[in-house]
Amino acid sequence: MGDTNEEPSSNAAKVLHMKSTVKQLQAITSVELNKLLRESEGFTINLLTEHGSLLKVDMEKLAGSLPMHLASVLISSNRDEAMFKYVLCGVRLLHALCDLSSRNSKFEQIFLDDVKVVTQMIEMVFFMLTVLAGYRQEGHAFSHEHLLHSTLVACNLYLLTGFISTQWRDIAQVLLAHPKVDIFMDAAFGSVRVVVRCLETTLVAYNEDISMESNLTAERVVFYLCQQCEASLQLLRSLCQQKLFKEQLLRNKELCGKGGILLLAQSILKLHIQPYTSNRIAAAISRLKAKILSILLSLCEAESISYLDEVASTARSLDLSKSVALEVFDLLKKAFGRNPGHLAADRSHPMGLVQLNAMRLADIFSDDSNFRSYMILCFTEVLTAIISLSHGDFLSCWCSSNLSETEEDASIEYDISAAVGWVLHNTSPDVKDATNLEFNLTPSSMLKASYAHHRTSLFVKFFANLHCFVPNVCEEQERNLFVRKVIECLQMDLSNLLPGFSFDTDAPKVSIASKNLRSLLSHAESLIPNFLNVEDVQLLRVFFGELQSLFTSNGFGRNRVQKTQDGKCEESSWDKFSKLNINECYQGAQSAGGRPLPLTSKEQADLNKKGGKVEGMSENSANPNLEQRNTTAEDTIQGNGPSRQSQVENKGISGKTASGGARDIDKDAHKIETSCSDASSAKGKNVVVHVDNGELSKSNERLKRVGVEENPEDEKIELAQRKKRKRTIMNAEQVTMIENALLDEPDMQRNAALLQSWADKLSSDVC
Repeated sequence: MGDTNEEPSSNAAKVLHMKSTVKQLQAITSVELNKLLRESEGFTINLLTEHGSLLKVDMEKLAGSLPMHLASVLISSNRDEAMFKYVLCGVRLLHALCDLSSRNSKFEQIFLDDVKVVTQMIEMVFFMLTVLAGYRQEGHAFSHEHLLHSTLVACNLYLLTGFISTQWRDIAQVLLAHPKVDIFMDAAFGSVRVVVRCLETTLVAYNEDISMESNLTAERVVFYLCQQCEASLQLLRSLCQQKLFKEQLLRNKELCGKGGILLLAQSILKLHIQPYTSNRIAAAISRLKAKILSILLSLCEAESISYLDEVASTARSLDLSKSVALEVFDLLKKAFGRNPGHLAADRSHPMGLVQLNAMRLADIFSDDSNFRSYMILCFTEVLTAIISLSHGDFLSCWCSSNLSETEEDASIEYDISAAVGWVLHNTSPDVKDATNLEFNLTPSSMLKASYAHHRTSLFVKFFANLHCFVPNVCEEQERNLFVRKVIECLQMDLSNLLPGFSFDTDAPKVSIASKNLRSLLSHAESLIPNFLNVEDVQLLRVFFGELQSLFTSNGFGRNRVQKTQDGKCEESSWDKFSKLNINECYQGAQSAGGRPLPLTSKEQADLNKKGGKVEGMSENSANPNLEQRNTTAEDTIQGNGPSRQSQVENKGISGKTASGGARDIDKDAHKIETSCSDASSAKGKNVVVHVDNGELSKSNERLKRVGVEENPEDEKIELAQRKKRKRTIMNAEQVTMIENALLDEPDMQRNAALLQSWADKLSSDVC
């Protein structure tokens, strides 16, 4: 192109002039552009091309026409490698011009105040993302087009931070004000899903050790794709954390009602890495999973619209959501199966809060009527395996404030110019030495104790949610489904589920599970109120009590094989357990009651070996045989404690109870057997106390009505009924009777028949 002293007149000449300008300026930084402007006359700069010709560029006209020029190129040109490269050059130049606005008042006026230019930029981003969302994967796994496409997606998304604002709230407001915001949402999530598919194809080839055709190594290509995908997903997550944007997204039928976001989540959660995968790739994929889980969490926690109700509105999306839930459960199974004490992970690459986010999402699944029974069927084996761990491993993993391994989150610092420069250089046919590109990560970590307590509290909530039965929400076949499933799983060999841990094969599983649950219950009490509320711990206590009643009433817990004096093996208690009709046994347990037994001296010694009292656990909680005057649990049972509504507000789940997940106990639930560790004033005695669970259920009725219009008169009636059902737990005469009985039968709690006899006697005396 010769000297250009006049503006080109024909359209063809204008296009050629624009293309020459883009190619010439795309590698120049905003600092260098600002220097050229200061040295130029007016707002026109002179450039000397590589062919020695002079190129005059009106920068103001360039800024106003470049967005529509790039969109027209995308429409008219063949969508091949050359086109992708040119558009990337244009996007890189646009980013430099946007960055120039912070250094030059004229450009600040163009990009921040000129509504026409800003509108053109938004339209260009929307259009490009729509085209990129429809991109078909063609070519082999390590195709240059995959690299160029993934870069274009990320660069277009991050252009929003250049010409709108660096604040996500401002970006969300501008996008929501646009009439085509739903098109943007569809295109943004759709284009990122295409990038994930490109990554998946390349990752499979990388795992199969397929050689590269260029100087780029397979590891370098996979890692670059991971970074582009993570950057795009991070931006979408930031937008989803804005309340108004999230609510608009929840109303998007394609993404929420028809499962568009679930398809993206499924693709990411299915990304598989091999044991020999490099640390930086493994960490990047782990962060991808953490970020998509964070997006799902954000949608599930919305107050105005229930995301889980939306995805459950059709059979197809419900099946898809259950498939995603299954991926979450599988992710947790793998995470729980790794012994943190035996790992030698590379700490230089943050992995993201993948396990914690997965547990938070599983907590939501367990508290929703659409997914509760599905989680029981799919995840109870894992939960049972955990409570079947050797006591030492269980204490160190679930009752400790000092885990040997915690997770660290991180945000990627995306650089458009660096990304475009890398991909243009490394996809060039004459490249000799491939270069590395690794964006900086800004770490964000939790305190070790806080992480451990969050993790344990979510584990406790699994048991609380899955054991809870809400008559008006749950189906009848879900009643006691979880406790029956745990009993069933205790008869299985579950050691393969947690390969990183050892299991005590000598002791009966029933004894181990009881011991571990007792320790978990004691530790859970120490997490109130910062990490758990009384309601969660009470539901865990009820679950444990029902398991105990099944064990004790049928003589479980003795040695697996007992030998007679003649050396012959008798039928063990475990054999009897395996032949048990669970339904019949459970019905018997309803009347027998059951309460977690206090720690034995041996169990207390084991706990002391792991570091004495668990941090935050009161001395009386660690050893229930000691005198204590904790009235919280007693008030909860009697209905004197905090109302259900206040508890729900503390949990942050107000508004979702109608879809399932209200925390309540069935009105017809069996009586709970309570020991002195639950605030009985008897000193050093295991006092049997019967409480009508209808009272607890009645005090919990509020939860089922949260977010629903309620008649004030109904509330008055409900309060009156609660007061009417209150009763004194034990009078002085009954306390004397049971104390005298315990002197004669100190092991009464281990004799189911005797327990039931005294329970009936005390109940008749109360009446």
